[in-house]
Amino acid sequence: MTKDTEATPSVTRRHALLGAAALIAIIAAGGAGYALWGPTDTAAAQTSPAGEVPMADLLVPGPLGDEIQGQADAPVTIVEYASMTCPHCSHFHETTYPELKKKYIDTGKVRFIFREFPLDQLAAGAAMLARCAGKDKYFPLIDAFFSQQKEWVVQKPLQPMLAIAKQAGFTEQSFNECLANQQILDGLKETQNRAAQKFNVNSTPTFFINGKTFRGALTPEELDKQVAPYLKG
Repeated sequence: MTKDTEATPSVTRRHALLGAAALIAIIAAGGAGYALWGPTDTAAAQTSPAGEVPMADLLVPGPLGDEIQGQADAPVTIVEYASMTCPHCSHFHETTYPELKKKYIDTGKVRFIFREFPLDQLAAGAAMLARCAGKDKYFPLIDAFFSQQKEWVVQKPLQPMLAIAKQAGFTEQSFNECLANQQILDGLKETQNRAAQKFNVNSTPTFFINGKTFRGALTPEELDKQVAPYLKG
């Protein structure tokens, strides 16, 4: 069976992410931080529903608020939990997401909510930068980090990350200030912990389609199959 989810490393169940003050040092150290928090396993894909959660609970935003695309009254709501260093998340965003946006989000059929679920310090740093970029630049920066993932998920990631962030208007000073923002890091932690404890999110990407759980990078065909029943009539 294809493996297209990335499992939460067991170390994250024993230790919280380190404080924001240490984040730049860890990212700058490259291998040290990534070796500690990097994924150690992958989980098999589950393209059939793996359970269902109440929409009222699922739609409660975290402390940082939700990043949303699409109309509020869309008949389908898709919530994605993703880690910025997850290759399967990157694959989804490069292959299926453009079709999702063109066919469903931009036509008012799907409301899409993206939630950060960082599996390591590097992913946390990228998520923090997207949050600091502001509402209008959030999704473009997410897309940039996914599309250029091979360039910054490396032994020495700090300079490649800065180069990508500069495309969104960051300076070196604002880049460093963002990665030292404890409030944003705490918000990411809280969102991640709630997803793990309340919705059983334990790998990335994990999707909820009108409350039904799907683990793994959905293909365009699988997405069509799951969305279609909600659009009949």
